[in-house]
Amino acid sequence: MIVPCIDLMGGKVVQLVQGRDKALEVDSADEMLQWFSPFSQIQVIDLDAAMGRGSNDTLVRHIAGKATTRIGGGVRTLERARQLLDQGAYRVIVGTSAFNADGPNERFLRELQDGIGAEHIVIALDSKAGRIVVKGWKESTNLTAADVIARLEPYCSGFLCTYVDKEGMMEGTDLGWFQSLRSVTDREITAAGGITTMEDVRALMGMGIHCAIGMAIYTGRLNLDELAKLDGARD
Repeated sequence: MIVPCIDLMGGKVVQLVQGRDKALEVDSADEMLQWFSPFSQIQVIDLDAAMGRGSNDTLVRHIAGKATTRIGGGVRTLERARQLLDQGAYRVIVGTSAFNADGPNERFLRELQDGIGAEHIVIALDSKAGRIVVKGWKESTNLTAADVIARLEPYCSGFLCTYVDKEGMMEGTDLGWFQSLRSVTDREITAAGGITTMEDVRALMGMGIHCAIGMAIYTGRLNLDELAKLDGARD
């Protein structure tokens, strides 16, 4: 499955490089929804909520009402997760709050599991220089995705695994890293970060890994029609 990405900041669709520098901005979310209508799911990240500086709830609700969405950003409480589901999310992405300094935050994850069901939860394993990073990728933990993934399986339907080292840089991704994660879990994996070519996409899908793609679509590096045909062929 190919999952186009919509990142929200200040009421607009944006794409950032390394989670910091804005590379492009689009005024109309409806234009993106039209572009992405052939795909079965869309990923939406509320960057303002993730960074603790407000939210884009009205726009999130609008997008979720028009497409099947997995939505993340600022999911720090059960109430926030429920709010996103109420706004129309199919699944909720949990990142920073899934971890403590010494490992998975199983108390919070059990609360989410009991409150909304593991089938509605995707856990983000954002990794840079081999370590899981949190708080908008600003803080590094001592944890690796491979070390904790088995402990996290009971609490989710799958994992969003972002190779932050290449996020937004259009330089390709680390296929070996994704293969290493595929070998240690049978849960759904969605790859993100640096996916730039059709060869990247085909290699990941050949591993049984979904692809969340942003910058390469917005810049035209990857052709939407070609991606949609490949996505449909694998449904």
